[in-house]
Amino acid sequence: MKGMTKTAQLMVAASVAAFAATASAHADEDSHWRIFVGDHTEPLVRAIELDDGTEAGRFALDAYASLSRSKSGRTMFAVQGEAGKVAILKTGIAFEDHGDHVDLDIDEPELLSTTLTGEKPAHFFENDGQIAMFFDGEGRADVFPERQVLDGAFEPLTFDVGAPHHGLATPFGRFIIHSVPNPDDPSQRPVALRVVDREGAQVGGDVACPGLHGQAVSGRVVAFGCHDGIVVAMPSGGAPELTHVSTADLGEGNVSTLKGGTALQFFLGNYGQSAVTLIEPGAETTIRKIDLPVRRVDFAIDPAKTRNAYILTEDGRLHLLDVLSGTIEKSMQLTEPYSMDGHWRDPRPRLAVAGDHLAVTDPREGVVRLVDTDSFEEERTIAVDGVPYTIVAVGGSGKQHD
Repeated sequence: MKGMTKTAQLMVAASVAAFAATASAHADEDSHWRIFVGDHTEPLVRAIELDDGTEAGRFALDAYASLSRSKSGRTMFAVQGEAGKVAILKTGIAFEDHGDHVDLDIDEPELLSTTLTGEKPAHFFENDGQIAMFFDGEGRADVFPERQVLDGAFEPLTFDVGAPHHGLATPFGRFIIHSVPNPDDPSQRPVALRVVDREGAQVGGDVACPGLHGQAVSGRVVAFGCHDGIVVAMPSGGAPELTHVSTADLGEGNVSTLKGGTALQFFLGNYGQSAVTLIEPGAETTIRKIDLPVRRVDFAIDPAKTRNAYILTEDGRLHLLDVLSGTIEKSMQLTEPYSMDGHWRDPRPRLAVAGDHLAVTDPREGVVRLVDTDSFEEERTIAVDGVPYTIVAVGGSGKQHD
C-alpha cells in the first residue's frame, strides 16, 4: 500500500479481516443513532433521532455550552464556562458486550442530577476509563470514572495544578498529566506538561510545551499541541514517557486542536488556519502537513471508515481526506460560505460522524445536513429550531431485546 507505514498496513489488513469475519453476525442487528445539538443563541441542547429527525428531548441550560460525549456514549457533558457549571445528560443509548454479541438499549435521554461546578470549566477529556474536567478559573482538575455520574455517587479526585489558567488534565493509568501555568503571567497559555501520581506528587521533570493547547488520544498514546510542535505521551511500564516533536520544518503555524484515530493509531491536528497535520508517532515522518485551498472551519475523523477524515472549509466545501495517503480524495459543495473572519465563536458549521453519515450543522439555514459517507453526497437535511451549532453523535449497532 503505497505511502503507508508497515504499522498502518498491518492495521488496515486486520481491520479488513475483522470486518469480513463479523459481517454475517451483524446482519440481524439493529442500528440507532441520536445527535445532540447545542443552540447558538439559546442556552439549550436538543436530542434528535437521526433516522426520522424527531426531537427526543430538549434540555434547558444556564449558558452557552460546548458539548463532549463520553467514550461509551452513555453520557454527554454540556460545559458552560460562563455559568461555572457542567450539566450531564444520559444519552439513552447504551451497549452491553456479551462476547458473541452486543446488546443495544434505547431509552429516552435525561438530565442527570449530578452537576459539576467551579470557575470557568473548559477542557473535558477521557482516557483509561477516567474523565478529567479542568476548571480554568481555579487551576483545578476533577478526575472520575463515568459510572460515578451515572450512579449518582460523585466523588472525584481533585487536583490543584497551580494558578488559574487555560489548561488541561489527562488521566494516564495511575498518573495524571497536567498543564503548567506560565510563571510570569498565568493568563497566557501554559508552558509545560507535568506528570503526577494520584496523590499529586510530581514524577520526573516538566516537559516544555510552550503555548500548550489541545489534546487527543489514539490507542494508548496521547498527543498535546504546542506552539513549537507536539508532545507525545506513551506508556513505558511506569509513569508515561513524554517526548517533544518539533514542527519547525512545517513553516508558520502550530497545532492547537487534535483528534485521535481509533482502529489506526494517528492524530489529525490543525496547523494555522489553512492546513491540517497528520501525526503518526513512531513513523519515519512523524508529522505531515496538508495545505487546504482556503481556511478551515471544522474537521472530524471517521471511527469506522478508518482511512476517512472530513474537513469543512470556509467556502462551504466538504473535503474527504485519506489519512493514509495524506491526499484529499473528494470535495463537494455542502453549505454557503462561512467566513472565518470575526469572533471565534460566531455561528459556523460543526461536524460529527454518526455511523454511515456525517452530520453537519448549518446555523444560517437552521438545519443539520446529513452526508452519506459511502457516496459522499448529501442525503437529506433535518430541520432544527433555533440556531443549531455544536453537535455530538451517539449510537451504533447491537441486538435489541423486548
